[in-house]
Amino acid sequence: MHCQTLVLGAGIVGVSTALHLQARGRQVILLDRDDPGTGTSHGNAGLIERSSVIPYAFPRQFGALLRYGLNRQPDVRYSVLHLPKAAPWLLRYWQQSAPGRLAGAAADMLPLVQRSVEEHDALVQAAGLEGLIQAKGWIEVYRDPVLFQQAKAELKGLARYGLQYQILERGQLQACEHQLDSTVVGGIHWLDPKTVTNPGALTRGYAALFVQRGGQFVHGDARSLRQVDGRWQVDSQRGLITAEEVVACLGPQSGDLFERLGYRIPLGIKRGYHMHYSTREGAQLLHAICDTQGGYVLAPMARGVRLTTGIEFAASDAPGNEIQLKRCEALARKLFPALGERLDDKPWLGRRPCLPDMRPVIGPAPRHKGLWFNFGHAHHGLTLGPVSGRLVAELLTGERPFTDPAPYSAARFD
Repeated sequence: MHCQTLVLGAGIVGVSTALHLQARGRQVILLDRDDPGTGTSHGNAGLIERSSVIPYAFPRQFGALLRYGLNRQPDVRYSVLHLPKAAPWLLRYWQQSAPGRLAGAAADMLPLVQRSVEEHDALVQAAGLEGLIQAKGWIEVYRDPVLFQQAKAELKGLARYGLQYQILERGQLQACEHQLDSTVVGGIHWLDPKTVTNPGALTRGYAALFVQRGGQFVHGDARSLRQVDGRWQVDSQRGLITAEEVVACLGPQSGDLFERLGYRIPLGIKRGYHMHYSTREGAQLLHAICDTQGGYVLAPMARGVRLTTGIEFAASDAPGNEIQLKRCEALARKLFPALGERLDDKPWLGRRPCLPDMRPVIGPAPRHKGLWFNFGHAHHGLTLGPVSGRLVAELLTGERPFTDPAPYSAARFD
């Protein structure tokens, strides 16, 4: 088999990249060892997060560092055995989270975040997936009145981003989500984002659109990629595939490829879990709810209410555990007393690919002609899949990019 462009990885980023290349006239093959949308793209909170204009930063306050150091918080947990290996990456993340550098990361990420919803809207309409999307936004809830007042004060600093939101005092929040516990003091309803009731199905729907438009999806192992006589080759279940260009969209598995090719990109992994629950006596959760103190999200999904946890620092291939999920579940049952029984046999474990400077890698590989990267979207792979797919497709085909790609270059780590 031969194609112009081979896209490695059929998560939301890879599928979106394949669609954008296809729309620009490229003959594309999409390859993954698993079916589309079964990896990290399957297990998120379902947020197309237009309101996340400030990247998730490493805490800088001494009190916060002390609390996390005790390893008892629900939003962040670490494996003691993994900590020595993770320490250099965490130090770089802490350094990049200084106020000035964080502001720089926010400015660099803004062009991608701003276009996130409209790029999804175009693909959703083309694929006929409107039934999976809700335009209700999500609600950030507070159980501590002091933290709620701080959050309201911080909204002034976001005015320049033009975000739409509503401040919900206790009574307004109860009217909006009357199943929440009455001790919740208030919330902020972010209106710009959209939510997805089945993120895996959305990715599979985009992949079906790619095939409907003449693309090919093939099972194969991206780790077999090699360059022979100026062309790229990879082994698949349908035989050898050769391509003039390759775009690697392998998410948390990206290191398996770029390290073998000699690139030293500091890709870190933040693990996370989810579990689905029934609701009691026909109760409904109408919006995705983020407990800011607990660091988890409750989201109404096709299968039930999905609880997604925050961050776990542990070896990528280490067995999963329920420590963090149990901490969050205990808080969630107080916040949303109608939360019922677990619906999954075991917690789902996912891996978020993260760079310490809080920017993805999008663009050409500096030392290999015809090799392109599109990975490292951290907590916002679902949000940024279509817009980053557009950017790499514009660059690869010589089209004028909609934004300056320099902040996302792999060369920044050379």
